[in-house]
Amino acid sequence: MNVKETATAIVELIGGKENIAHLEHCSTRLRFTLKDNGLVQKDALEKVDGVIGVRQNVQCQVIIGNDVVEVYDEVMNVLGHELTADGGSEGKQKQSWGAVLLDFIISIFQPLIPAVAGGGVLKSLLLLASVTGLMDNTSQTYQILNLIGGAPLYFLPILVAITTANKLKVNQLVAVSAVGALILPELTTLLTDGAAFMGFGLQNIAYASQVFPAILTVLFYAQIEKLFTRISPKPIRIFFVPMMSLVITVPVALLILGPLGFEVGTIFSAAIIWLYAHLGWVATGILAAVLPLMVVTGMHKAMIPYAVSSMSEMGAELLYLPASLAHNIAEAGACFAVSVRTKDQKLRSTAVSAGISALFGITEPALYGVTILHKRVLYGVMASSLVGGAVAGLFAIKAFALVGPGLASITMFVDEANPMNLVWALVTLGVSFAVSFVLVLFLFKDKTVENKTTVADPKAEVLSKPVEGQVVALSEVNDEVFSSGMIGEGFGIIPTSGELIAPEDGEITMLFETNHAIGLKTRNGAELLFHIGLDTVQLEGKHFTPYVKAGDQVKQGQPLIQFDLDAIKAAGFDPIVICVVTNQENFTVKPIESTDERNEQGVLSIAPIV
Repeated sequence: MNVKETATAIVELIGGKENIAHLEHCSTRLRFTLKDNGLVQKDALEKVDGVIGVRQNVQCQVIIGNDVVEVYDEVMNVLGHELTADGGSEGKQKQSWGAVLLDFIISIFQPLIPAVAGGGVLKSLLLLASVTGLMDNTSQTYQILNLIGGAPLYFLPILVAITTANKLKVNQLVAVSAVGALILPELTTLLTDGAAFMGFGLQNIAYASQVFPAILTVLFYAQIEKLFTRISPKPIRIFFVPMMSLVITVPVALLILGPLGFEVGTIFSAAIIWLYAHLGWVATGILAAVLPLMVVTGMHKAMIPYAVSSMSEMGAELLYLPASLAHNIAEAGACFAVSVRTKDQKLRSTAVSAGISALFGITEPALYGVTILHKRVLYGVMASSLVGGAVAGLFAIKAFALVGPGLASITMFVDEANPMNLVWALVTLGVSFAVSFVLVLFLFKDKTVENKTTVADPKAEVLSKPVEGQVVALSEVNDEVFSSGMIGEGFGIIPTSGELIAPEDGEITMLFETNHAIGLKTRNGAELLFHIGLDTVQLEGKHFTPYVKAGDQVKQGQPLIQFDLDAIKAAGFDPIVICVVTNQENFTVKPIESTDERNEQGVLSIAPIV
């Protein structure tokens, strides 16, 4: 990869410099906040050398893999290291509250991970050295190194103040000063002895290592800064605004925001302890099994606030990181199995590289380069993650560093109070890898070989339109799970009527309880899934009227579900109707692209492989 050419192409294909409001990166992705997501040329962007994939939700995520830092630096060079002073908010498209909140959370917590992970791994290495007798934990050298490792977690409120102030575009140094006041040693002593402010008692809370009090404090400070900037005379603004902001923000934080944030963190920890106590190893296993889907859709980022809070509250994490260990290693095992089975040299090279990355805790190259492109591999990864996660949960392993679990970071499971914690983590690693490797070794089918050794039945079934409207490619559906082909090959229809009909004779195999999705098995064994609208499960069956039930035999053209198209649109949902073949490994599935042929023959050709 020519890094400079890659960076230049990325900037051009996301709409140019003018379209970038904010840019950051994580361990594998460039994360762009754009003014207009509609300017992104996704298909062309995915073909750029060095780009593994593109995902668009709250942010435009360009997946690079292990070279992300180099590409990020070159993109910043292309941009001239300058973004607009206000983050490009002017002219930025409106987003839902949920999208804004998720973007805010990611922007605050994502930059924290390197510092917290670095300190955590250092502490875990020191613990390992102490347990094995390589270092004396009473020596000053050990204690100093241990304090260095603990510094990021102790000063977590300061780090959060920086990232929050950066996101809100307020004065970072004053924001840090406001939060820093909460962890002053003298103030901590006052709170311990029992302090009051203007007659109001202050709660004795140790704000070091706390996340949510800092976030609430900076959110409040941002409003106070804007207020006094607006009303302050310009000649005295340089000292008057910071002075008034501090003198108001810190007392309010001590009286209200700090205790409120502390309770939020406590609730996070209590919730996960309750979940663990009631579900135990089942919860870890299930979370590990669904992590591939969560990472693909970006939902795993919602776990970061919990993990950071858990680390700061309890000094350990019981669920997400152990589940991630099982998933990460399962991805590695799957990739190495694919590299053994495939005769496609490009896929083999990708699988080996991605497998090594996954072994060291970075799974995106494996997911986007191998797993989601092959349904059987995905099934193998999910099954082995379930087994590995169940083992991790069964032995209740704990993580002590917030870093991607893998071979290099396995010391994050060293527990001085329980030496077996590391042993069971190694068992989880071994089980996850072995089960995944064996499963995928048997499940994976090399597409290159299949195409040469199988022929399609000339009596292919051609589906007619299941609903009136404009046929679109599956890749144009605004849902990552469907558009990536993870569920199966097929098409979408932007409906103009509210009636779903059977496109072929067959049997109804499933009717979802909210009536927005239905399954149909055709005469040649193809299993079709029809999904009406995106996220319409939230309607809980409202606006959907089914005419059939599971087990019914239906004829082509027979009405299956009536849906109120206008009401679905009015409720704010995308009404697109999606049709996919879920058992496509047994069929040759080809969307009919010609408009004329569609009108005469249908929209999808399905032929069994014989």
